[in-house]
Amino acid sequence: MYGLSPACIWRGKGVFQPIYCSFVSVFRFKQFAVRQERTPMKVGTDGVLLGAWASVQPSDRRILDIGTGTGLIALMMAQRAAQAHVTGIDVEEVAEARANADASPWGARIRIERTAVQQFGPQERFDLIVSNPPFFVDSLTCPDAGRTTARHAVLLPFEALRDAVVRLLAPQGRFAVILPVDGAAHFVELCHGLLRPVRRTDVRTTPRRPVKRVLLEFVAEKAGPPLPEVCDRCAGFLASDTAGVSSLQAVSDAAPVSSVEWSELVIGTGEHECYTPEYRALTCDFYLKF
Repeated sequence: MYGLSPACIWRGKGVFQPIYCSFVSVFRFKQFAVRQERTPMKVGTDGVLLGAWASVQPSDRRILDIGTGTGLIALMMAQRAAQAHVTGIDVEEVAEARANADASPWGARIRIERTAVQQFGPQERFDLIVSNPPFFVDSLTCPDAGRTTARHAVLLPFEALRDAVVRLLAPQGRFAVILPVDGAAHFVELCHGLLRPVRRTDVRTTPRRPVKRVLLEFVAEKAGPPLPEVCDRCAGFLASDTAGVSSLQAVSDAAPVSSVEWSELVIGTGEHECYTPEYRALTCDFYLKF
């Protein structure tokens, strides 16, 4: 069975077995491992897809992972961008993500910080921002508060994510995100005039299944407001950003609009435990089997 919530692990003897991440305390990739004993959201296909799909450029020097969780995507970015410093932030406890980063080959280049992105105050903007955000908006919340924060757009509504990206993205930077189909349409609409989609990949679990996830890449339509100088006492607190973002929303979208690079990715062929060549090629630098 293929799905976007189970992950997969190498079992040896030619077997690549899908298993549910909640039963795995350590998920091993080719160049790093992710401990996930305490995090409410385990390693899943969504995060791996985004980490492998986001366009990393040789010139990227600063990368931000919003909602880092276990640190999975931050680790993938550090593996792919050998010269970049990667920052992972999360409103939830980040001790496990920090331990995963420290245990990786790139610990010196990865910084993990516990903060809401609305209050995150770096001194420089980022060349690439990635996020596998909470995206359930009107659905019932989970009794587990941690899973509710990770899955539901309560503490990070789409508007807040958009405004943070506008504020934190470098002028020539890119923003990559993974969302369900309806969430993707809503997010693109919210970003009109501020962030312009330039690349999109629709993801199906098998050829006969409908599209389940959408990978999106944006560039800034207009430069964000100036980053304030950050002192030791006020680092991480940027209450004045609202006015800057509001002024951007009033700007007409006069920037030239180019066509979106649109593609489709199918994960499985429909046969038991059989994956498409395209999915294997995308994730082969990470999954043990591929």
